Amino acid sequence: MQPYEERLTAPRSWWVIAVMIGIACALMLLPLGTLPMLGGLIGGAALSAVAVSAYGSARIRVVGGALIAGDAKIPATALGEAHVLDAEEAMAWRTHRADARAFMLLRSYVRTAVRVEITDPADPTPYAYLSTREPERLVAALAAARA
Repeated sequence: MQPYEERLTAPRSWWVIAVMIGIACALMLLPLGTLPMLGGLIGGAALSAVAVSAYGSARIRVVGGALIAGDAKIPATALGEAHVLDAEEAMAWRTHRADARAFMLLRSYVRTAVRVEITDPADPTPYAYLSTREPERLVAALAAARA
């Protein structure tokens, strides 16, 4: 079985916004002088870049007979059927069809997802909703891990 790994990185436009936040901080501090302006540029851009990087650091992995999604580690024996969700279905499952008990690793900038049923009777979580850019590959990796 070949392991599956995906990082849900933030889109490039978010990095542009991080730079623009740095520019906005620099402009706010411009009346105080050149040095504060440079500090605002560097500090604002650095802090917003750290925030973008942290949000885009979520990973989904299927290794060692387990699904690791963000902070959750679910053994393959506790996983049920996995369903590929296209953009419309994914939107429905993260809005009006969502269950408050579900584990959700969702990123709004990733349109497709996978819904994996949790079959462990001791776990009240009905399913895991995972945003993914490669839903078919993830479902195949989960099927191989369960087999």
